[in-house]
Amino acid sequence: MTFVQGLRCRECGRAYPAHALQACEWCFGPLEVSYDYEAMAGAVSRQRIEQGPLTIWRYADLLPADPTSPVDLGAGFTPLVRADRLASCLGLSELWVKNDTLNPTGSFKDRVVSVALTAARQLGFKVAACASTGNLANSVAAHAARAGMGSYVFIPSDLEAAKVAASSVYGGRVVAIRGSYDDVNRLCAELAGERPEWAFVNVNLRTYYAEGSKTLAYEVAEQLGWRAPDHVVVPVGSGAQLVKVHKGFEELGRLGLLEEAPHVRISGAQAAGCSPVASAFAAGADAIRPVKPRTIAKSLAIGDPADGWYALQAVRSTGGALAAVSDEEVLEGISLLARTEGIFAETAGGVTIATLAKLARAGAIGPGETVVAYVSGHGLKTAEAVGARPSATIAPSLQAFAQAEEAWQ
Repeated sequence: MTFVQGLRCRECGRAYPAHALQACEWCFGPLEVSYDYEAMAGAVSRQRIEQGPLTIWRYADLLPADPTSPVDLGAGFTPLVRADRLASCLGLSELWVKNDTLNPTGSFKDRVVSVALTAARQLGFKVAACASTGNLANSVAAHAARAGMGSYVFIPSDLEAAKVAASSVYGGRVVAIRGSYDDVNRLCAELAGERPEWAFVNVNLRTYYAEGSKTLAYEVAEQLGWRAPDHVVVPVGSGAQLVKVHKGFEELGRLGLLEEAPHVRISGAQAAGCSPVASAFAAGADAIRPVKPRTIAKSLAIGDPADGWYALQAVRSTGGALAAVSDEEVLEGISLLARTEGIFAETAGGVTIATLAKLARAGAIGPGETVVAYVSGHGLKTAEAVGARPSATIAPSLQAFAQAEEAWQ
């Protein structure tokens, strides 16, 4: 933690030591990691980064955890795919897809968990825990197993079966709660007070955990030849991912690592069945009104997003937009990405692509902009949402195949 100065309240600016703290004791504002950027700028360079591992830990100097013994399954440095066929369908000139489906447990959550549990181990925790809509549970269970830590992951009881299996297999405790993610999160906040020896990655370790999402910005800039894109589209659940992508681009500019100062427009994507941040944006409001989620995009089904207000401000300050899409549009987004670029995204990825298409139709993406769409999880996690079936079921004969082929004409 060479360049970490401590923690600082986002609201009142009060400083705290780098402990397992989430909220300011004076104003109850959220805390974030404070860095010595002057010292960092004197040590960090493109060359130093490029000599690092092909994981998020190549950016160790910009993260709040000791890289000498990270809890690491190999997260990060996922492909940035030039998506010309998808761009053609949407009328865009230059489109890239950041394909985080290829992380170790199939989602971007491996980035944040690797950072959080590395910090947790440094802070002396032996048990990892989380509230999750699925992907985080998968990642916490896997990374805890790697680290030799016990784990307890708390999920809504209606979660997709694949995500339940992908958490259970690692040997920790998987606890299903009869209720929404917000009910799960509330219970975990209470448990964090009762079990201070547990590292709840998105409660008492949230300050460190959220910083892992900055690597989504770092990688895109490096993969584009150390330049920032003009516009990014980021899925919004809690809002933390969008906020930290914004912060990541700003940090690269501040440290002089980019060819020119970044001016990245940040846009957010939500499902219409859980769109409190997009609704506030559309209404021109500042307050985020909690909602009861009703959407197939369960990994984004957070009705009371902890970082919703900050995500809203990031979008507005950069000249981006927020939009919500129906479940039908989500499924079409999954299909469109798969059949144009060969990438199978989970429902959250369908939200991103459907929102990208909606923004393109509305003229919210400028002509000639370099656009990056963040696809955060693999489609096998939510395969039942697609409802796929064979094109045909036939007898093992040439005649049967010929008849099926004729029917497809």
